[in-house]
Amino acid sequence: MKPICFPRTFSTVPRLAARAWFAVAFVVASLTASAAEPVMIYGITEPYMDVTLGASVAGIIRSELFKEGEAVKKGEVILEFDKRLEELEVERRKAVMEQNRRELDATRALVQTTKAVSKEELAKKEAEYNVSATEHGIAVEQLSQRRIVAPFSGTITDILLRPGAACAPHQPVVRLVDTSRCYFIGQVEGKAASNLKLNQNVNIFVDGTEKPIAAKISYLSPVVDPASGLAKVKAIFDNTEPQIRPGLTARLIAQ
Repeated sequence: MKPICFPRTFSTVPRLAARAWFAVAFVVASLTASAAEPVMIYGITEPYMDVTLGASVAGIIRSELFKEGEAVKKGEVILEFDKRLEELEVERRKAVMEQNRRELDATRALVQTTKAVSKEELAKKEAEYNVSATEHGIAVEQLSQRRIVAPFSGTITDILLRPGAACAPHQPVVRLVDTSRCYFIGQVEGKAASNLKLNQNVNIFVDGTEKPIAAKISYLSPVVDPASGLAKVKAIFDNTEPQIRPGLTARLIAQ
């Protein structure tokens, strides 16, 4: 008995349909699995702010108002330089300014009452007062440059020069950090970066600690390094208590 042979169309079409279905199912399963897989990134923790302070002028350090390890508030003076000459200059400029202001007020009174003073004389007195006020402001600014002031609230970690030491312009003198918030900074593969987004909630696991720290992604590099294929990621988290000391290695996990 001869075997029954079905036409070609009846044998191949079901197989092609089955293959297409399996291909679609594989793609869907792959996408679902990749979306469900957490993204893990290794990196390091850093303070929210970390700056080294210096002065724009040269001088001798005269007083140290805070010690290493102490907390300072924004605007507080950390170190002062010798400033006696600048203080005297401020007093001199202030005296000249006040004298010119009295003369200006007297001249204005004469113009309004007796008309015995010309407008040119009044304009001259106004110019003299404006110049003296500007010179006084310059003297005050020069005096303020004899101090190193905290630009933000934080903790002093290092004081590099002590009272009596000479300081050159822009020489590093004080290191100030703000650890009330911290950054996690790491590198992620360019393909995996597409699964992350700004303000996404993530968990940070710092080496030496078991409890995860809640964080949010604050920065995603818009470009991938062509040499390494990696993109920079930053996440910010609260460290008010504080929970950790910045500088430790950590890992970020994003669901």
